Amino acid sequence: SESASAPPNILVLVADDAGWRDFGAYGHEHIRTPNVDRLSETGLTFQRAFLTTPQCSPSRISMLTGRYPHATGAEDLHMPLPEDETILPTFLQRAGYVTGIMRKRHLGTAGNEQFDWYDPAEDHDFGAFSEFLALAQKDERPFFMWVGFQDPHRPYPGDAIEQPHDPDSLVVPPYLADTPSTRDDIAAYYDEIARMDANIGGFVEELERRDLRKNTLIVFLSDNGAPFPRAKGSLYDAGIRTPLIFNWPGTVPPGRYDGLASVIDLAPTLLEVAGLSPPQTMQGHSIEEVLHDSSVPGREFVFSERNWHDTDAHMRSLRTDRYKLVTNGYPDRPFPIAADIGDSPAWFDLLQKKRAGTLTEPQSPLFQSPRPAVEAYDLKDDPWEVRNVAGTPEHDAMIDSLTQRLHQWQQKTGDFPATRRTRADHTDRVTGVWYRHDIPPMRNK
Repeated sequence: SESASAPPNILVLVADDAGWRDFGAYGHEHIRTPNVDRLSETGLTFQRAFLTTPQCSPSRISMLTGRYPHATGAEDLHMPLPEDETILPTFLQRAGYVTGIMRKRHLGTAGNEQFDWYDPAEDHDFGAFSEFLALAQKDERPFFMWVGFQDPHRPYPGDAIEQPHDPDSLVVPPYLADTPSTRDDIAAYYDEIARMDANIGGFVEELERRDLRKNTLIVFLSDNGAPFPRAKGSLYDAGIRTPLIFNWPGTVPPGRYDGLASVIDLAPTLLEVAGLSPPQTMQGHSIEEVLHDSSVPGREFVFSERNWHDTDAHMRSLRTDRYKLVTNGYPDRPFPIAADIGDSPAWFDLLQKKRAGTLTEPQSPLFQSPRPAVEAYDLKDDPWEVRNVAGTPEHDAMIDSLTQRLHQWQQKTGDFPATRRTRADHTDRVTGVWYRHDIPPMRNK
């Protein structure tokens, strides 16, 4: 049985490489996501939510610590959580929660061990979730469960769903090549999103079967953007903008929130929902008020960063309602491409266009070398962020103002300079081909 005054159960569902546009709830006309759409229709959908980084493990650790990646000691891909870092489940345990994590974790031993229960199996079975719920119900304790899906991460073997999406019916972003193989690549990505969506339906059904749905807050989001060039691994909106839905029947009114939001605020918000005060070590702040009043103003700025991910990088961004500022710490090096993207049909097709000299204006910046040290975009006129306005006199004042604000954030949060980086590239930045297969030593704080 459930009590209206009881702290809520919390179920966090994290997609692996899902772009914010790629759900019916966010206006996509072709992809089939009925379960996410249902969560959106009956919950609060954040229209403009952003991640702190477009990289898998640093993003997840940032979510759970409430700290920016450069402040976690795990800012690079595959870096484990340092042993002295405390994450969300430990705080929730102090409020009586039983905590669990299943499927993809990407936290390292120190992170995994802060959960009471975790299931290492990376499959699509719901038996483990049922066992966890039984444990929580037996002890009459609220639960916190973190589910990391493997979809829609590459590779795409092409067998995700029985009725694949039609490659001919989809819309290709302007920064990708509109070719049959790229269309097939995108369609296979859609198929994996559809498979994940069906999984989400299974989790909701299990809650309903156990009469736990009413007092369970479900949060759905992604760890970074879609695994395509100029998306995952980039600080453009395609890399850092995320779907974000809060669904809590009878408590969070359905609707849409248009203010700027950052996932840095997720952990403090969940702590406040659970009746706890966020610790001062968290760099985010609770937006629990937004869950009950969607007229509350959003953030003035959202900040993101990109560090080592197969190739080294020191990129920082600031976004406002209208403008985006990106700084590139290594402008002499080509654009950093993640290894899984470098091995994709979408990337091969762009390389062919480059060799043939047929790249379009939106596609050319991927191969610009040297790159600009500063990029700026007017998102009102250029939502795909393909026309860099840095260096244009009419935008100088705006860029100076945002640059100053970015530097203030870096100083306040203890960001490190680009000169501190020492890790070598493990893939070729132009072809995307791996030339080193060893995993670099993990550096703990």
